[in-house]
Amino acid sequence: MSEAQSIHLSEDDGVRAVELARDSVEAFVRNGQREQPGSMRDAFYNRTGAFVRLESTRGRGRLRGCAGAHDSVRDLGNGSKQLGHAIVEAAINAASDSSCGSEVEPAELDTIRVSVCTVSNLILTDDPVADIELGTHGVIVDGDGQYGWMYPTVPVENDWSVFEYLDRTCRKAGLPNGAWEDDDVVVTLFEGQVFEETEPNGEIDVRSRL
Repeated sequence: MSEAQSIHLSEDDGVRAVELARDSVEAFVRNGQREQPGSMRDAFYNRTGAFVRLESTRGRGRLRGCAGAHDSVRDLGNGSKQLGHAIVEAAINAASDSSCGSEVEPAELDTIRVSVCTVSNLILTDDPVADIELGTHGVIVDGDGQYGWMYPTVPVENDWSVFEYLDRTCRKAGLPNGAWEDDDVVVTLFEGQVFEETEPNGEIDVRSRL
């Protein structure tokens, strides 16, 4: 395995990360505007990746949008964006029609729960089955010009095995089950801090290095 430099946020930073993501979603959905991070906390100047997930709490609930602020694993590893700007970009992309097929509507905002995952470490692995710790590692699969990722909390929430986790990430990337075993497919794990609203516009639960 090889690892990237570790970046760690405080609880207060994590709370602000979720607030910034929600503000960005609401500004985009209500007014078509891009939220500006403004005067950022020191940690938000770090160059690292971020993912934002939007979940509907209506009925049985469903994923309403998810996005990362990068185009490739290389971008994520290079930390090409400051964290504050990465959160804004990921939040807007998650709320747009390019995420789950339809843009979040204003009437939905009070039923959407916002979650942010900031990338602490990147781990390039040649043995993902051995290296993945469910609930701690997100997965990125990159191969044949296709690219897909999964949030670190997803396999625990859905009671998936490591194999199902990897296969589903492959399918998200448009690759067949088992493609993660191919020599020309790169599997990267990421460790992240997850901060999420306990309910829409509610208190923020801090899950540091799950």
